[in-house]
Amino acid sequence: MKLVIVESPAKCETIKRYLGQDYIVEASLGHICDLATSGKGGLGVDVENGFKPTYIISNDKKSVVNDLIHKAHQSDEVILATDPDREGEAIAWHLANVLKLDVKKAKRLEFHEITRDSITEAMKHPRTIDLNLVSSQETRRILDRIIGFKLSNLIYKKIKSRSAGRVQSATLKMVAEHEAEIAKFVQEEYWVVHVKVKIGRKEYELDYIPADSKSSMIKSEDIAKGIIDRLGDQFVISSIERKKVTKESKEPFTTSTLQQEAFSRLKFKTSKTQRIAQKLYEGINVGDEHMGLITYIRTDSTRLSPTFIERANRYILERFGKEYMGHQKEIKHQELAQDAHEAIRPTKNHRTPESVKQYLKDDEYNLYKLIYNRALGSLMKPKVDEVMTINLENNGVKFKLELTRTLFPGYEILEQKKEHDDTFPDLIEGSSLQLVSKEFEKKLTQPPAHYSEAKIVKMMEDAGIGRPSTYAATIDILNKRGYTTNKDGLLIITDQGIKTNRVLEKYFPDIVNAKYTANMEKRLDDISEGKETRESVLSSFYYPFMENIEDAAVRMYKDPQEETGDLCPKCGAPLVYKEGPHGRFIGCSNYPKCKYVQKEEKEKPEETGDKCPQCGRPLVYRKDSKGKRFIACSGYPSCEYVRAIEETISEKVVKPCPKCGGNLVRKKGIYGYFLGCTNYPTCSYMEKIIKKKKKQNK
Repeated sequence: MKLVIVESPAKCETIKRYLGQDYIVEASLGHICDLATSGKGGLGVDVENGFKPTYIISNDKKSVVNDLIHKAHQSDEVILATDPDREGEAIAWHLANVLKLDVKKAKRLEFHEITRDSITEAMKHPRTIDLNLVSSQETRRILDRIIGFKLSNLIYKKIKSRSAGRVQSATLKMVAEHEAEIAKFVQEEYWVVHVKVKIGRKEYELDYIPADSKSSMIKSEDIAKGIIDRLGDQFVISSIERKKVTKESKEPFTTSTLQQEAFSRLKFKTSKTQRIAQKLYEGINVGDEHMGLITYIRTDSTRLSPTFIERANRYILERFGKEYMGHQKEIKHQELAQDAHEAIRPTKNHRTPESVKQYLKDDEYNLYKLIYNRALGSLMKPKVDEVMTINLENNGVKFKLELTRTLFPGYEILEQKKEHDDTFPDLIEGSSLQLVSKEFEKKLTQPPAHYSEAKIVKMMEDAGIGRPSTYAATIDILNKRGYTTNKDGLLIITDQGIKTNRVLEKYFPDIVNAKYTANMEKRLDDISEGKETRESVLSSFYYPFMENIEDAAVRMYKDPQEETGDLCPKCGAPLVYKEGPHGRFIGCSNYPKCKYVQKEEKEKPEETGDKCPQCGRPLVYRKDSKGKRFIACSGYPSCEYVRAIEETISEKVVKPCPKCGGNLVRKKGIYGYFLGCTNYPTCSYMEKIIKKKKKQNK
């Protein structure tokens, strides 16, 4: 028997089915080890001895590890099949150490899609653990630990900000700079003219062409009114121009472009996109089979495998015809792209979105359709449109009308859009068109839009900070730390975010510098390629950074405490607002000499209008730890009577109870709805609900 270890339990069943009865497939549930918090400064790193790390098994993984050790002892061989990235390599290395495998000889499977062919091929060609990749991940983790323990602790003491980091702080600066532009924006008035003409039975709105082509904005109400007043009832067609426009399909998705497109088209937040994509990668049940629908989702490459291209071309030829066959897009090699994995694509061409729709939730189907159409479409012919531009004049005022029709749908045939009218109206130069309506409207210029999550992801990618696996997590941590708020996918900086960025810019300019962070990412990549060593990267960072920390600890002033305006009832010192692990509270400014903390005044619970059937005191609405409302006795804890709100159905009182004078409300029983007393079980009165007969039309 052989033991195969993956990261996620969702993969176990599928991979076991592919491998057969001679294999056990278990999951590590992600990382099993992390840096200890022992040693100098609690870093878990021996700085003086080459930054040697000390690892311990995470508390929440001890039972998982014990189970894996037990199964490893019972197995003839252990095969490591964690994710094919830097983190996955580190997990494989930790597993090898914990299970006492020979790190240099342990079998390591690498596959980028969970399909029978991919798993079988990986089993035929196992490799060993890439120790350079492990060293790169270890360096990244130590850097994050140093910054997290030293810088995060410092800014929490000084300004109550909860964390700082290489990637999150550089990203926060980009948001802060943009928000500053929004704050400086001054609104201006401008005017728009709306003019419609009739062609056949249809009405079309024309685009105004200003006499001064340098500025298309009408900045005066008098000018706008003058334009409208000059217009007569007829527009003369001065010229008609036609041209063909070719629209190429886009490259297949990377992690970044998928997150951007999912936000633009589906309004998905980055975390939601990653969560759904992860499920599509790990596999879903299609009929009787559990299968992976897409390839590995953490990638910055637009490359497609030759095998996929060959299969896709054959599929396009069979389904759509030779005229739709295009060519592979030129692969864009970004300076900081790793190109370790191919682009995100479907695992099978014949597994169309429609063929699996019944097995997917709506969001899963929509995201899969995006991925499928983008990958297949990238290999298809471009769309060809014809654009007809009609130039018109009316008493010296110029307008234009652009109409578009599709000559060849190309890759857009995958979208299966509804048929539309692809004919142009029969028009000739010199002919006239009838004015239908004319008006002008005042508008106000709008400030730059807040950055969307998708925009932030693109900026991170362009700047070279972070990696595909960290984009969504970085945005998530900015929100969790209270530096930004997320409103419908738009990031809006908070006062705490502004303060944090301002302090980091002043005292730690390198940490918020995108170029510095990008260079650090490049050096981590160099470690993975054997071009740099872990110790050289950590040494060049650690010693200047610690000098900076010591200097900032002296120069950085603590935020003055915000006073409430009241005095401490114990010692008379001012009461101030404080930040604790559970949020904001009010305490004495004379702490630690005076440890007074003001207790929150609890709101008086809302009464239901009914009496407790056990003690007769009023019943009230309360909330449990999850915020769900229930009904309880106001005499708690002396009376512990509780009941769910569902038992009384959220209906208005129908009528008084004839037995006890309480209230009869609509309740649901095993035979349907009935009227029951709210003082149940003290009063068990109930009656049927008599349905009114519908009046028959005579």
